[in-house]
Amino acid sequence: MSFNMPNKIGVIVDSFRLPLKEGLQKAKELGADGVQIYAVSGELDPANIDKKGRDELKAYIDSLGLEISALCGDLGGHGFQDAKENASKIVKSKAILDLAKDLGTNIVTTHIGIVPDNEKDPIYQTMLKACEELGQYATSIGGYFAIETGPEKAATLKAFLDKLSTKGVSVNFDPANMVMVTKDDPVEGVKLLRDYIVHTHVKDGIQLQPTNPKDVYGYLDYGGETSHEKIAEMVENGEYFREVPLGQGAVNFDLYFQALQDIGYSGYLTIEREVKTNPTQDIEEAVKFIQTYK
Repeated sequence: MSFNMPNKIGVIVDSFRLPLKEGLQKAKELGADGVQIYAVSGELDPANIDKKGRDELKAYIDSLGLEISALCGDLGGHGFQDAKENASKIVKSKAILDLAKDLGTNIVTTHIGIVPDNEKDPIYQTMLKACEELGQYATSIGGYFAIETGPEKAATLKAFLDKLSTKGVSVNFDPANMVMVTKDDPVEGVKLLRDYIVHTHVKDGIQLQPTNPKDVYGYLDYGGETSHEKIAEMVENGEYFREVPLGQGAVNFDLYFQALQDIGYSGYLTIEREVKTNPTQDIEEAVKFIQTYK
């Protein structure tokens, strides 16, 4: 199988577990073209960075010869399943998208909570209403909120997205989440979601035992919530699944990358590594792994 992947390589800066500027420098050093940055709390919370700060950060990233592939706007909790919380979450999500535009990208990736299989579930309708508002806003400013794959099967996500009036809510495709949690096929998932994919994560993993996605991602009235820290802890503990270096897990990257080429995907391949031990070494090897397909 021959490849000539034209896609740029990105790195989630937070995966380095370094201060922001050091992480940006490291991404450049390892050969990345762009970066994804969490923009939920701390110095990148939209409320904490004014226009001057935004201009200065963008200029610094530009000076390194990098660009931002996307921001991460995952607000945790139950995603957009809880109607009582959605008003404030929608306001903040819009602010994160505004920040993204100021920093030179139009993509914000997020988790929205598990989409129920049953469309008559009240939670389904609550999520649909929130995503309709977010989608309309994103479209109005030329942006995208990109839902990360994994919590539900690709077919369930596609049916949900098809009900929205715009593609302002689209997809951040993560093949590892699929093989680790739902055992969904990433290649078939790419084909199903082809009209919605605007960003991808490059990650690999294996499922250690079958699990209920609600135990991983949380579900309203079920128990537990979604958070980046919680999922990273699950990765470390390896109870249900284990994230592994690229090429060592259940993602068939020959077929996966071919599928992305087949649908004409031209966006970023952004490396995510949710481990505490030697993330820089793993990310360096991941960059080299992707470069073998170029």
